[in-house]
Amino acid sequence: VQLQASGGGLVLPGGSLRLSCAASGNIFSINVMGWYRQPPGKPRELVATSGTAGSTNYAGSVKGRFTISRDNSKNTVFLQMNSLKPDDTAVYYCNVRGVTTGRAPFNYWGQGTLVTVSS
Repeated sequence: VQLQASGGGLVLPGGSLRLSCAASGNIFSINVMGWYRQPPGKPRELVATSGTAGSTNYAGSVKGRFTISRDNSKNTVFLQMNSLKPDDTAVYYCNVRGVTTGRAPFNYWGQGTLVTVSS
């Protein structure tokens, strides 16, 4: 299973960015798709997750500003980030958990995409 993330970059405070992450390979089913981030000098933290039944979970610091969504037909998860703040500066990682065609569970991370919020 491979994950390809894209959409990071430099944005002004108050601006918006949209991240995407596409999963490919020997995928039978996907259960949870999510985004995590690692700010400079800090540990990785949860940003948002999306379950199969449409359930979502957000970190308190991004609620109301970020929206996670997924296109199950394309095994792709998105993160729409609005009203960005300098504290949102981090490397963002997508995470996908599911089952392979060989019926083995998997838990993979994308390569990380840098989001920098600065004037």
